[in-house]
Amino acid sequence: MLEYLRIRNLALIEDMELEFSSGMNALTGETGAGKSFILKAINFVLGEKLEAEMVRPGKEKAQVEALFSGSDGDIVLRRELLAGTGRSRFFLNGDLSSQDVIRAMRPALVLHAGQHGQQRLLLPSYQAQLVDAFLDDPDLPHRKDAAVKELKGAAEELHMMRERIRELEERRELLEMQQKEIERVAPLDGEEEKLEAMKLKVRGVEQVRGHYERGLEIMRGAESAGLLDLLGQLERLLEQLSGELHNEKDTSDLQIARDAVINFREEAAELDRRFRTVPSLGEDFDAVDPEDIESRLYALAQLKRKLRRSLPEILELKKEITANLSFLDASALDLHRQEKRVAEAAEKLHLILELCNAARLRAAELFCRALEKELAGLGFSERVHVEPELTEHEIWPAVGKVPPCIEQRVRLMWAPNPGQPAQPLDRIASGGELSRFLLAVVSLQARGEDATLIFDEVDAGVGGLTLNRVADRLAALSARRQMLIITHWPQLAARAERHFRVMKEEDGDETFTRCEILDADARSIELARMSGREEGSQS
Repeated sequence: MLEYLRIRNLALIEDMELEFSSGMNALTGETGAGKSFILKAINFVLGEKLEAEMVRPGKEKAQVEALFSGSDGDIVLRRELLAGTGRSRFFLNGDLSSQDVIRAMRPALVLHAGQHGQQRLLLPSYQAQLVDAFLDDPDLPHRKDAAVKELKGAAEELHMMRERIRELEERRELLEMQQKEIERVAPLDGEEEKLEAMKLKVRGVEQVRGHYERGLEIMRGAESAGLLDLLGQLERLLEQLSGELHNEKDTSDLQIARDAVINFREEAAELDRRFRTVPSLGEDFDAVDPEDIESRLYALAQLKRKLRRSLPEILELKKEITANLSFLDASALDLHRQEKRVAEAAEKLHLILELCNAARLRAAELFCRALEKELAGLGFSERVHVEPELTEHEIWPAVGKVPPCIEQRVRLMWAPNPGQPAQPLDRIASGGELSRFLLAVVSLQARGEDATLIFDEVDAGVGGLTLNRVADRLAALSARRQMLIITHWPQLAARAERHFRVMKEEDGDETFTRCEILDADARSIELARMSGREEGSQS
């Protein structure tokens, strides 16, 4: 039940507070006074969209608050609409919430029946929803939808599998050729980087060895005498000189030369020792021939060039090719399994549809008989007739031995007067008849629920004695459900537990929509205005 509604800075409404009672609450006023803005505010706080232009000029935001009470406690909703961005914020019991959460709550809070509802009545899809509400097993449509989803999913997987098989069969020759190329070279993960590192290390060691070899060649000689031979000659020459020289200075110089020769021999020996102890390349390198490294790197480079991929990509390609060829090899069995899964899903849907179609036929009969009783109480003939028209729709073709999946869909046909053939609502129903038809439907929906009923000019096109019947039915309905009704008929407004008058006022250069609750005297004046006479007149 909607107990309290506050609207601030929405369109022509500056600040409006409404406290509703149980039973029937009537909103009346001249056309264009702003009654529809109040309904817009209720719809807005329950999740419907409003444009930023609906914020009152000069204000930063519009705000709507609503208090609903029920058997499970109170629910406080608030929603704000920002003028600058057009964005809005939802609050549930003081905490920030989301539009999806609020919209999900709406059916339990409000049932709105207006001119839009009359148009929905003309839609076969909505008529089918009304009938489905009378199903013995309300879960049947959900089971049917789940079975359709399962079948579509299985069929889509089958289609994708067939497409993949077709594509891979077209590429099989290429895949096998690529597989052979990769297997011939047999690249390893990280192999190229390891070979390049080996190549650099071998190159560095060979360069050092080359320098040592050149140094030893200079010392030992090759085609001509080396430094060691020349040193030997020098040493022998110094020995001869030592016997020929007698003064101390010459002897001292000779000793210096001998020492130099000895030192050089020692340096030559050290050079030779160092050459023999050049650092090893390690166990992984010692047995490697540099030419083998170059050859392997060349083979890897050729493979990359042929396949136009890096080595990591080639290794991934190898896995992909293996998986694809394995899939092709096993595709016949996998395809058979998937086809069986589709057939089983189709059979499941077929069985559910048989149950659903039979249950829908029973529900349609129950709904039509209940609707006829409601219509008869709203001024239609006691012999008003409503019947379901069931049409078959194939929602899935035959799958193997499983026959096509056929769903029977419902459209309501009616004959408001005896002797008339039953016809669709959209062909023969007038505006007034649709209003009463909608009221009958809402009466059936309203049983055993707590949502507030909102009728927006449901009395349009209705008058005379029929209007009194409508008023009686609305009053009876309001005895068990809270109701908000916008009406221009005094016969309906007079039945309300609480009566609000909506008016438009001008104050300087601004226009405001006001709403006031009417006491007994003010209500008499408003009812007189609605009937087109002055209060107290005898007309």
